[in-house]
Amino acid sequence: MALNATMYRFSIDLTDLDRGVYESLSVHVALHPSETMERMATRLMAYCLNYTETLQFTKGLSEESEPDLWQKSYSDELEHWIDLGLPDLKRMKKSCSLAQAVSIYAYGGRSLEAWLPVAKALQNKHRKLRLFGFDTDAIETFSQKIDRTMSLSCVVQDGSINLSWGDQMLEIPVTEL
Repeated sequence: MALNATMYRFSIDLTDLDRGVYESLSVHVALHPSETMERMATRLMAYCLNYTETLQFTKGLSEESEPDLWQKSYSDELEHWIDLGLPDLKRMKKSCSLAQAVSIYAYGGRSLEAWLPVAKALQNKHRKLRLFGFDTDAIETFSQKIDRTMSLSCVVQDGSINLSWGDQMLEIPVTEL
């Protein structure tokens, strides 16, 4: 019997001062049975950083041919492909050929050091490819605090995400690699 995904519900007051985005969002995120809480937290932060009206979570781990998030135009053109982790060169090339913009939020410990030169070389050929990383300690801290239903305040400013919920606050720095 296959395991089902666990649903998490977030009410997010998003203030992105860098892009002038001010929204109250209701976000439902499915945690795949093989997915870690850290990865789900990373997906949620990537969603907040890139939020547009047409940005969507995809089937993610359940569907190899889709990114973790994508933004499609109303005419179904793929505008923004957003992946997490350390995708292989073939997948990165595919995403660059399909989408107008590609963002990868990399994580992976020591493997990141070996992956980054390959990704940077591809980035030099495809200017639409952007590479980012979250502070892993901050993501881990947030992932340990996630409840099935949460209200978050998320302020994006100068390359950092400032989260608050209940009586807690956390800064999650984001770096372009």
